[in-house]
Amino acid sequence: MHLTDREHQIVALLRRNPTIGSAAIAEKLGTSRASVNVHLSNLGKKGVILGRGYLLSEQPGIVVIGGANMDVKARSAAPATQHTSNPGHGSMAPGGVARNIAENLARLGTLTHLVAAVGRDALGDSLLAQTSAAGVQLEYVHRTDRPTGTYVAVLDSDGELILAVADMVATDELGPDRINAARDVIVTAGLVVLDGNLAGAALAYALDLAGTAGVRTILEPVSVPKAKLVAPYITTDRALYAVTPNRDELAALTGMASRTDRQVRLAAEDLHRRGVEHVWVRLGERGSLLSTVSGDATTIPAVPTTTVEDVTGAGDAMLAAFCHALLAGKDPVEAARYGHAAAALTISSPHTVRPDLTSRLVQTALTTPV
Repeated sequence: MHLTDREHQIVALLRRNPTIGSAAIAEKLGTSRASVNVHLSNLGKKGVILGRGYLLSEQPGIVVIGGANMDVKARSAAPATQHTSNPGHGSMAPGGVARNIAENLARLGTLTHLVAAVGRDALGDSLLAQTSAAGVQLEYVHRTDRPTGTYVAVLDSDGELILAVADMVATDELGPDRINAARDVIVTAGLVVLDGNLAGAALAYALDLAGTAGVRTILEPVSVPKAKLVAPYITTDRALYAVTPNRDELAALTGMASRTDRQVRLAAEDLHRRGVEHVWVRLGERGSLLSTVSGDATTIPAVPTTTVEDVTGAGDAMLAAFCHALLAGKDPVEAARYGHAAAALTISSPHTVRPDLTSRLVQTALTTPV
């Protein structure tokens, strides 16, 4: 949702005086009443003002910035044998950490903008069509001449990941200029989520833009190699609301061991000293640890599942539900429990993003085995 300079001026006047008339607005801005009425009409169409009286829409959304690609998954029909062909079945669907988080958020009912880059090709067309159908806002997705990224995953017969290869070169086109194009929604967001697929310059720009506006920002490291690349951008002059690594990513972010619970807590403390308010560490089947800068550390158990169909996308659903709950006013521990429920629902589904995911379904999973 892009606002013109004049629209920004009108919104500022409405915030100071919601009952101001169009004639008074025109006088203050040195323009005609007819021109102001056109701008007011456009602001209504964009959802910035609601109905008569120029009531401003204050419902914040979430902006997710990072990778979008097509997932190609192959699952072995029996326990996989290395270095040979294994019978099984394959599938293709939209993926990418940022895109998956955005779709999960939209399905949970949160207004969500995706900032990403995809190719001007058939895969990009399919990705955007399916993502839009899920309810994600795509005005700030950049189309590039580079091919749409791909993520190729090989799963064992039990649904566990054996190996994955990600081609995210299209995301390299997502530079500071593309982030700045989404400035309007970033600086007014309830939350901004960044994934580790972003190049350093883009990550730094997004962190600074959101931080200057006082928007809570969450960083998802994505993988060990990406965590090593984003680690230098976690500094005391960039206040991060949360970082969400697994054990190995935590070690890559801090250069510290993270195999034992004590080591995890010490590594989390290192991130707190570097300006991170919450460190939410995924511990696999054991659940997670939520550490806060105040010194509190809460272990949160995983929500049990009776069936594991596919672990791909579970972490993305977990983070999306965490953000959805935070935006709804839940405290971080409650939000983390909500995230675990969404992850359990996703694991029990063959889909990377569960198509029937709803807030009510997640609430049910908190009390009823999945």
